[in-house]
Amino acid sequence: MRIDVLGVGFDNITMEQAVAEGLRLSKTEGAHMVVTPNPEIVELCREDPALRDLVNGADLVLADGIGILYGAKLLGTPLRQRLPGIEFAQALMAALAGNGGKLFLLGAKPGVAEEAARRLCAAYPGLQIVGTHDGYFTDDAPVTEAIRGSGAEVVFVCLGAPKQEKWIAAHGAETGAHLLVGLGGCLDVFSGNVKRAPVAFQKLGLEWLHRLLKDPRRIGRMMKLPLFMAHVAGEKRGK
Repeated sequence: MRIDVLGVGFDNITMEQAVAEGLRLSKTEGAHMVVTPNPEIVELCREDPALRDLVNGADLVLADGIGILYGAKLLGTPLRQRLPGIEFAQALMAALAGNGGKLFLLGAKPGVAEEAARRLCAAYPGLQIVGTHDGYFTDDAPVTEAIRGSGAEVVFVCLGAPKQEKWIAAHGAETGAHLLVGLGGCLDVFSGNVKRAPVAFQKLGLEWLHRLLKDPRRIGRMMKLPLFMAHVAGEKRGK
């Protein structure tokens, strides 16, 4: 069951259910996509119908931001829980480590994915990271060929939204992988280059505030959140 929030349908599931479905899809023929929209991405979908259709066509649409939960609740259709992309990725890697799944890391600056792979293999004994590639490329063919050649079943695509979602839709089938997950800046966190917000901020759903305090240049992007809530309030009034 999906809950509509300003035209984007979010899967109303728990983290356990999301990981179980992700694991199932990773063993299922064909290329399957997981997206993790936050309010900023929902606003991009409002402006770009093609992107909205692409996101809604994903096999799993997970509510990444606390704003999504607030919006769904305000509209009278609450979601069970917030499903941060980074936590989904961590839980999925733990599951992959237990069943021999093969993972490829794509994105970030040169060297970041390699360091992330080193740390993740230490954190998840048994996890098979079969390849990496940075996100600074102009020719897609060598990237898709590298993924296909690696035999990866799962790819973490960390190119930033909406580039990563569009890339998965356009090239996912060429990679031979079964599950491609759009995860934004997760590789920077996994590599240790960026610290995730303290647990207190995470529990309160204020990771966006922590990121803003650490990097005030994000203020333009953060203005999408009040805009999103204004649009939610407008939709509620219209019901």
